[in-house]
Amino acid sequence: MKEKQIIFTGGGTAGHVMVNLAIIPYFLENGWKVDYIGSKNGIEKDLIQSLRGVTYHSISTGKLRRYFSIENFKDPFKVLNGTGQAHRIIGKKKPAVIFSKGGFVSVPVLAAAKMRGVPAVIHESDYTPGLANKLAIPFARKVLATFPETMKYLPEEKATYIGAVVREELFQGERNKGYKLTGFTGGKDVLLIMGGSAGSKKINDAVRDNLDTLLEHFQIIHICGKDNVDTAYEQQGYVQFEYVQDELKDLFAITDFVCSRAGANAIFEFLALRKPMLLIPLSRQASRGDQILNARSFEKQGYCKVLEEEDLEKASLEEKLLALKKEKYTIREKMLEYQVSEAKQKVIDAILQQAKWD
Repeated sequence: MKEKQIIFTGGGTAGHVMVNLAIIPYFLENGWKVDYIGSKNGIEKDLIQSLRGVTYHSISTGKLRRYFSIENFKDPFKVLNGTGQAHRIIGKKKPAVIFSKGGFVSVPVLAAAKMRGVPAVIHESDYTPGLANKLAIPFARKVLATFPETMKYLPEEKATYIGAVVREELFQGERNKGYKLTGFTGGKDVLLIMGGSAGSKKINDAVRDNLDTLLEHFQIIHICGKDNVDTAYEQQGYVQFEYVQDELKDLFAITDFVCSRAGANAIFEFLALRKPMLLIPLSRQASRGDQILNARSFEKQGYCKVLEEEDLEKASLEEKLLALKKEKYTIREKMLEYQVSEAKQKVIDAILQQAKWD
């Protein structure tokens, strides 16, 4: 019997990898050979290479910028090169199916999959499809949506609404381990602050400028991004991490509130864990505005408070966090109405349905 083979792709940010991390174990446990195509230097390489049983392949990628840059003239050649590299990998591995979480690295992979006649499934987390997925959708057989509103932006014949995929291990955190990691006690609310996988200088600066006041109300876990830890601010009740992976579940176990960017995968995990959140979405100047739509959708449903990045300053951050704390019971009641879907199994089922067997 021929060995079952699947290739995953997606990268650029942790959000473009987390769904893959949630479903790869199923395929490993069920005897599939698993390969991953990602970029040479993206965060996906570090995250995936930590998994046993997954072979990682690096390819050339472009960034698909929306603004003028001299790099825009070079990137089409990088994408073409990456498509050729992906074409060779797919030809050698002969997967039954390819699953893409999006990000710029996925475009050459999906194009190569189409050329090789390999069925592909795309997962779109955000309220509206990102540029990479827009380019890749013509090459895919199936597109899975996290927000029901996203369906109107997708080709009807390919699209299915499945809800949010949440990593099961996040529900398995231990409070005693969380307290040991931080040195915190149970006497004061814990606020977890994170600015995305790369961190956010603007959020980091606003928190540190306001640290003495915030520490009057919260114990603070600050996930501040690579090379962004500042030991000058070390003090009781405030701990910093560059990035957290395995220990995140234990930190969530002691967390009462979250202050975060508004990437779709992350905010649905906060919702599933019933953590009231202050969302500070990336501005339209720095993004396509998808995080703003994500945040406003959650705000409308009563799951969060929203602070626009343009309005982020010392006073506004404190004001919004105290308002969040004041309304925590109301927000949690709203969150209890949300039912965690069987999205993970729906993704797996969609992949299996599209798999091409010889």
